[in-house]
Amino acid sequence: MVKHLLTGANGFVGKTMQAALPCVPLPVGLDLRDRAALNAAIAEIQPDMVIHLAAQSFVPASFENPHETFDINFYGTLNLLEALQSIGFRGRMLFVGSGDTYGQVPEAALPVREEHPLHPRNPYAVSKVAAEALCYQWSQTSGFEIVMARPFNHIGPGQSPRFAITDFARQITEIRLGQRPPALQVGDIDVTRDFTDVRDVERAYALLLEKGRNGGVYNVCSGREHSIRELLQRLIALAGVVVRIDQVPARLRPAEQRRMVASFEALHRDTGWQPLIPIEQSLQDLLNDWEKQLL
Repeated sequence: MVKHLLTGANGFVGKTMQAALPCVPLPVGLDLRDRAALNAAIAEIQPDMVIHLAAQSFVPASFENPHETFDINFYGTLNLLEALQSIGFRGRMLFVGSGDTYGQVPEAALPVREEHPLHPRNPYAVSKVAAEALCYQWSQTSGFEIVMARPFNHIGPGQSPRFAITDFARQITEIRLGQRPPALQVGDIDVTRDFTDVRDVERAYALLLEKGRNGGVYNVCSGREHSIRELLQRLIALAGVVVRIDQVPARLRPAEQRRMVASFEALHRDTGWQPLIPIEQSLQDLLNDWEKQLL
């Protein structure tokens, strides 16, 4: 039986991966920056395939502590690659980067494709550009194959309320249950984004690990553009509540991309993947998940 090693197993996508694919997670609490502990774990697990999800992925935190973000996302990836090399690994690895690496994309270039230049605008995105370049180099020189993913916005049950749509779902559920006044706190909701259900993302990663080209880079996205305001209004309608929407300055992010949508043509061409879960189902499942947590 193929042994899949999963880093970042306790994260949003990691938990979904474990539910769908037999995986061996790294030991709880293991830090990718701890080379000795990582080498020992890899030597014990002896993986056949690797899905590398572990990262510091919260953009505001990357501004607050860019050194830590780079240590985890770049040097943690380098430590993993060296640990795999030390056991003579000859399998395949999926590195999960980010669609945020494209930076500010002109509207004329939408939907953005993999060949578009990378212009990262925050420390998190810079760390992912560097780690992706590292993985490409290793895919050409290490003796094992590496495929790179650039996922865009995720959505679905289990996501942290640090992310906008999930936070809205939490606030709306609290309002519906009478746990807070009928007023929603929001940031800039007149931007658009490309959202993919986490369960579709999991399928994309599994297919890329199996069928992606060595050294290839793939957008993981829905190819559909939704405004944050539109999704907020859908959540409100699904919950059947009447609320006031208050924009809070502290929730506004600098250098905000006004519109974003990407193409999954390369992913579909090489793996046959396409998104299956409609946005309405993702939103309803998100509300249902919060109701279970809050009751």
